[in-house]
Amino acid sequence: MSTKYKFRDQDKLYFVSFSVVNWIDLFIRNEYKEIILEAWKHCQAKKGLEIYGWCIMSSHIHMIIGTHGERLENIMRDMKKHTSIALKQAIKEHPAESRREWMLWMMERAGKRNSQNENFQLWQQDNHPIELFDQKILHQKLDYIHNNPVVAGIVENPEDYLYSSARDYYGLPGLIDIILVDPMVE
Repeated sequence: MSTKYKFRDQDKLYFVSFSVVNWIDLFIRNEYKEIILEAWKHCQAKKGLEIYGWCIMSSHIHMIIGTHGERLENIMRDMKKHTSIALKQAIKEHPAESRREWMLWMMERAGKRNSQNENFQLWQQDNHPIELFDQKILHQKLDYIHNNPVVAGIVENPEDYLYSSARDYYGLPGLIDIILVDPMVE
């Protein structure tokens, strides 16, 4: 495993990105996004996860996170394991999931090809945590996260995308509790 991408200092904030295997557009259904939000709420309440920014795109997720509890690598591992199981079940049970067989086949195929899994893999293996060592980098990553849906052509303005913390930063109600980053002082 690369030594470049690790949570080295638990007192720092990190930008993380993680995606569905083969960049499958899993999160086109709100029910699947809600599973992610519920997992984050659990990790906030029980594991000490701090969320400063986030965005759920169709095939991947971006976050700025910290911790006041468990180690970040453990939180991420447990969250990805839990959501993998819950999302697999949700895909199987969703009455209108027209892509069910294809998605499950792709995820089973990925799992069989990865020696660290048994027969199923929903998430790509890594998170690529990047330590946010100063305010400039922190705000750069926060802007990147919030502008992702705009660049993708989903919305015109960052605050219009419901599944993002941009709403919180524009004074609108968000879907989960976050810790707001102080505005950058020039």
